[in-house]
Amino acid sequence: MSLPFYQRLHQHYDSSYRNKDLRTTMSHYQQEKKSSAIYTHGSTAYSSRSSAAHRQESEAFSQASAASYQQQASRATASTHASAASRKTASAYDYGYSHGLTDSSLMLEDYSSKLSPQPKRAKKSLLSGEEKENLPSDYMVPIFSGRQVHVSGITDTEEERIKEAAAYIAQRNLLASEEGITASKQSTASRQSTASKQSAVSKQSAVSKHSTASKESVVSKHSAVSKRSTASQESTSSLHQEEAFEKKSRKVAIREKAERLSLTKTLEETEAFHRKLNEDHLLHAPEFVIKPRSHTVWEKENVKLHCSVSGWPEPRVTWYKNQVPINVHANPGKYIIESRYGMHTLEINACNFEDTAQYRASAMNVKGELSAYASVVVKRYKGEFDETRFHAGVSTLPLSFAVTPYGYASKFEIHFDDKFDVSFGREGETMSLGCRVVITPEIKHFQPEIQWYRNGAPVSPSKWVQTHWSGDRATLTFSHLNKEDEGLYTIRVRMGEYYEQYSAYVFVRDADAEIEGAPAAPLDVMCLDANKDYIIISWKQPAVDGGSPILGYFIDKCEVGTDSWSQCNDTPVKFARFPVTGLIEGRSYIFRVRAVNKTGIGLPSRVSEPVAALDPAEKARLKSRPSAPWTGQIIVTEEEPSEGIVPGPPTDLSVTEATRSYVVLSWKPPGQRGHEGILYFVEKCDAETENWQRVNTELPVKSPRFALFDLAEGKSYRFRVRCSNSAGVGEPSEATEVTVVGDKLDIPKAPGKIIPSRNTDTSVVVSWEESKDAKELVGYYIESSVVGSGKWEPCNNNPVKGPRFTCHGLATGQSYIFRVRAVNAAGLSEYSQDSEAIEVKAAIAAPSPPYDITCLESCRDSMVLGWKQPDKSGGAEITGYYVNYREVIDGVPGRWREANIKAVSDEAYKISNLKENMVYQFQVAAMNIAGLGVPSAVSACFKCEEWTIAVPGPPHSVKCSEVRKTSLVLQWRPPIHSGRTPVTGYFVDLKEASAKDDQWRGLNEAAIKNTYLRVQGLKEGASYVFRVRAINQAGVGKPSDLAGPVVAETRPGTKEVVVNVDDDGVISLNFECDQMTPNSQFNWSKDYVSTEGSSRLDVESKGNKTKMTFKDLGTEDIGIYSCDVTDTDGIASSYLIDEDELKRLLALSQEHKFPIVPVKSELAVEILEKGQVRFWMQAEKLSANTKVTYIFNDKEIFEGPKYKMHVDRNTGIIEMFMEKLQDEDEGTYTFQLQDGKAVGHSTLVLIGDVYKKLQKEAEFQRQEWIRKQGPHFAEYLSWEVTGECNVLLKCKVANIKKETHIVWYKDEREISVDEKHDFKDGICTLLITEFSKKDAGIYEVILKDDRGKDKSRLKLVDEAFKELMTEVCKTIALSATDLKIQSTAEGIRLYSFVTYYLDDLKVNWSHNGTAIKYTDRVKSGVTGEQIWLQINEPTPNDKGKYVMELFDGKTGHQKTVDLSGQAYDEAFAEFQRLKQAAIAEKNRARVLGGLPDVVTIQEGKATSWLTFQKLAAHL
Repeated sequence: MSLPFYQRLHQHYDSSYRNKDLRTTMSHYQQEKKSSAIYTHGSTAYSSRSSAAHRQESEAFSQASAASYQQQASRATASTHASAASRKTASAYDYGYSHGLTDSSLMLEDYSSKLSPQPKRAKKSLLSGEEKENLPSDYMVPIFSGRQVHVSGITDTEEERIKEAAAYIAQRNLLASEEGITASKQSTASRQSTASKQSAVSKQSAVSKHSTASKESVVSKHSAVSKRSTASQESTSSLHQEEAFEKKSRKVAIREKAERLSLTKTLEETEAFHRKLNEDHLLHAPEFVIKPRSHTVWEKENVKLHCSVSGWPEPRVTWYKNQVPINVHANPGKYIIESRYGMHTLEINACNFEDTAQYRASAMNVKGELSAYASVVVKRYKGEFDETRFHAGVSTLPLSFAVTPYGYASKFEIHFDDKFDVSFGREGETMSLGCRVVITPEIKHFQPEIQWYRNGAPVSPSKWVQTHWSGDRATLTFSHLNKEDEGLYTIRVRMGEYYEQYSAYVFVRDADAEIEGAPAAPLDVMCLDANKDYIIISWKQPAVDGGSPILGYFIDKCEVGTDSWSQCNDTPVKFARFPVTGLIEGRSYIFRVRAVNKTGIGLPSRVSEPVAALDPAEKARLKSRPSAPWTGQIIVTEEEPSEGIVPGPPTDLSVTEATRSYVVLSWKPPGQRGHEGILYFVEKCDAETENWQRVNTELPVKSPRFALFDLAEGKSYRFRVRCSNSAGVGEPSEATEVTVVGDKLDIPKAPGKIIPSRNTDTSVVVSWEESKDAKELVGYYIESSVVGSGKWEPCNNNPVKGPRFTCHGLATGQSYIFRVRAVNAAGLSEYSQDSEAIEVKAAIAAPSPPYDITCLESCRDSMVLGWKQPDKSGGAEITGYYVNYREVIDGVPGRWREANIKAVSDEAYKISNLKENMVYQFQVAAMNIAGLGVPSAVSACFKCEEWTIAVPGPPHSVKCSEVRKTSLVLQWRPPIHSGRTPVTGYFVDLKEASAKDDQWRGLNEAAIKNTYLRVQGLKEGASYVFRVRAINQAGVGKPSDLAGPVVAETRPGTKEVVVNVDDDGVISLNFECDQMTPNSQFNWSKDYVSTEGSSRLDVESKGNKTKMTFKDLGTEDIGIYSCDVTDTDGIASSYLIDEDELKRLLALSQEHKFPIVPVKSELAVEILEKGQVRFWMQAEKLSANTKVTYIFNDKEIFEGPKYKMHVDRNTGIIEMFMEKLQDEDEGTYTFQLQDGKAVGHSTLVLIGDVYKKLQKEAEFQRQEWIRKQGPHFAEYLSWEVTGECNVLLKCKVANIKKETHIVWYKDEREISVDEKHDFKDGICTLLITEFSKKDAGIYEVILKDDRGKDKSRLKLVDEAFKELMTEVCKTIALSATDLKIQSTAEGIRLYSFVTYYLDDLKVNWSHNGTAIKYTDRVKSGVTGEQIWLQINEPTPNDKGKYVMELFDGKTGHQKTVDLSGQAYDEAFAEFQRLKQAAIAEKNRARVLGGLPDVVTIQEGKATSWLTFQKLAAHL
């Protein structure tokens, strides 16, 4: 039974166990309770009283006891001696209890010195007589009971409790008069020896080293040890007692023994009474009296571990093996766990080496837990090391198995099996990450240290995440996933100085929105600053906005201990920080945030950690010494104010944060403030005025920080603060600098240069340039989109830092584009530019090394090498090999040299220019598009010498494929060295891999000419190796390198090539592979020769399936067809087509061709001229017995007034006609065919929009036919631009006669036409010359006579008019003549003529590729149909190429002239001449005034020559 911690510091904590009268009786014992030197078991704590003070008290107590003894010694009776001893014992016992009331686990220091370590809680009454006999004679076993009921007293009324206390006091006084009994028992040396042995057994009593105390300890289990001063006096008295004892009779001895037993019983009853007074004082933590000891045993032996534990309540003992609890039910008979009389035993039966471990006994009760350790080493009779040296010390152990502080090994190898992979979860779900940890060597004594990390930070267990270690498997469990849990998770296993780690990413997707289109939940809600007046909340914006921009965020709060949420802000805030006000001082709160867009409000974020509305200083003060148990509310008290002092002004006032929504002020309290608390008033004013206004008029501020709201965005303010208390309001602080209300933090710029790169077949690595000048950057969000889909998906929901991220969960083979945006508290940046598209496939790596290098041929100065291709191609086709060689002289290799500069594509190469009789070594490296792989292992030494043997060399490139449980296919290449005669065949040998070399056996008696062989009759599960030998006329050559070993087995999931004949009789071979990699390909071959480029076969591969189709299967196609899958572990299969199989396939193909009536054209519908509807289909061939059934909506229809049917068996056309489509004709039409056993059908569905469209088309055609019965337009009105740049409106008419009239209209006004149409050619036209904007409008032509009328309209407005004007301008531009050069008196003119000019035609001039800037010297213009460029006063700089561009609205048309060289010189000379002529003409004499410019001569009159001369002079 344990008291709450906050009651232990108060004096009234035991008031329920005592009444007032009892406390008064024992008050003199309680006065010294804080000064006793008492050893406390479990906590090993001592009282604060010093040992010197206790010694003085003990000496005073001993002197008082000695004086009492001397007064009664004159009586000289044995009874008085016993009385004195009894009184001293009881007094000492009382003294111990009076000093032990403050600790629940005390044990007296000296009074149990020669007894067993039996605590005071042990009750003798709990042992039966049989159990007493079973107790060991040399050890007292402490007995405790955890089943006792703890109560405040043992009687029902307070009166009875008082009587018990009074009875105890009287009993104590009575026992104090029987002191002399104790000494009478100390007579002989044998009893002294017995007492000494019992004293040695007891390890928890403070044993006195004086002889007198040793003798007295035999009598009483709880007698106190006398100090040195008392010991000398009692030593003298013991001598008299020994003499008196020798003279005692047997009767006296029996009486003394009875008194001794009575005294013992009385003391035990007194002890039990004290326990009942206050049981809590006897509670103490577990302590091991006897600890388990280590053992070394042989295998098959049993071992027992013993321990004894004291403590109250009785501790519960649990046994552990290597920190894992031992479960006796999991290993029946292996472990036996017993607990009896306080002795706890673990027995391990039939020990083996696995039982070598560290064992722990854990004792626990309400006061605490304590553990003791022991090691068990099991020795083997035949082992790798001598276990007998295991406990000899570190220096005696072998170096490979040294004892370290972390375990018995010098090096640990840590591996991870069954590892967790990249994981995807959703908010609210549960997830578990785990892996199996394998540690070599396995040390049973020690367990590894397991630590989990998220993004490099340790993961601590919480209500969201838990960790577990089972002894060989580590697990991290998420009970409720949140986006905050997304990140890179790492498990690190440490064993001593060695550790290994493994990492994988965890992605957490957003939970489904309650409102479709609402934004996702924010994340990482934190409390940045907390004080009495406000708490600043921060969060991270979500990656998903729901399809529309986020308008802002709402912040909710909830007081700890309640479940009532309230919204803190009325309008959404965009900045990802917000100060929450209106809090109750001392209360604790949690917060959450919700995002909102135009669709609605999203789900709330995960709640923040609780935070109290207190100043940091107040929190620290309360944390240092709590005054009450935590109840969810902190009680704040303030000191009584003394005489008031008006506080001074605050200092260091500053604006710590400013956004468009709020401004945060911070300051320091004044130095002059008095002893009472102070409040603050905040004032503001416009920057250009001194009109100060108090902000917090209703609620004064208690903290030196304050958040201001409702400030006008973009406006400038200054702020100041005043202090106040009961004495008054102080002077204001200095005003702040001018602050402009607005976001000081800018939204970051978009990242740049998004570069994706391949990673795995489901992931892509995306890198980017970080945002420039970004402040307080939170991280980046990455999005992906399948090319062409237009749909973007987030790749992460928790912002990542750094310019690189791996996007997982992508579809293999799909092409993606990526974009990135940055985020900080101000918001999210614009999206970056989309990356280039990338196909998701595994990154390409360099190939692994080739192997098995062998010499295929050797000459005097050259050698031919062969090797086997690498096991792993690196995900790409091997493009070649590079060979290196080096000389070996006397066993010492030289430096490597390159044998080939250009890569060789074959697995063989001839190396020339070698030295004869020189020994060489070689190595080969393979290459693909990823680069050059690691070179192979160095080959054996080969001597360069002429092979003079007549037999062929060894075949090479031997490999096994199509491995099954009883067969495989062996392939090889011919030898490079064929001997003196050509190779005529091959022999194949095999043996089991474990067989000796003399057990080779041949597979073929006669030589085979093929370079492949199917090996049959293998034993399932056996491992084989193979070799091949070539033969010519001279004999059999050297065998090839071994192929294998290969195990004869059919692997799970193995599939075979399947032949298929489709419904059209097409024969194909099909193969499917479920173990392909992204870079795998299908390779088909016939007789193991590639079929690529064959004209008789078509190969189609898609995904993990491939199909090879025979175009026309015949005898030429007989053979073995095999399909190999590259970049796999030898997956292949084959199919044999022999003569019998060929006949079977051809027959099956023929059968498939004719069981049905082949259809050439499926059922279709068409509209005829008069609106009739024709349903028709065409079969490949119809016999005379063919029967056709017509079905409409599952009902057969027959020929009649509505339906007309017709079948043409020659052409295979089947028809059905309907005059008109009505609403009830909507449905499904089917033509069923039956020709003998062959059947066929074709169906056409005419429902919904399809039928309505068809019905409308039929009606239109019907109306068209009716229209064409009178005059009508065969071609409706259209326009064209003539070569003269005029617009011609025309239409084509039909079925007209002389009486037919045609009338033209523009904008519903009739146009008068000069000439009458004769309709000879059926064309009617209307010519519009010099077409311009005034001619825009709606033109209509009507054709009519007595049979009816028809009309056609043409709209030439808006876009149609612009299109026509563009064509007109284009025609005008095309009519422009070439540029000409003309010299004038002013300069040089470039000009061109057009048919006519419109303002819509744009004219641009350029000189040498540069647009001409028009000035007074250079001018452009149009005169009539002439477009010109005038260059006044030309200079050499005006030479060059001139281009006139006429832009018609869509296209530019250019005319060019070269004004340079001779052309310029001639034009410039002409200009000079004309200029001089003009100047000369100007300088000639003129007639001033009076003469008319024009002379009019009347008819019949005459004028004089002088008059003409004067007129000429004037001109």
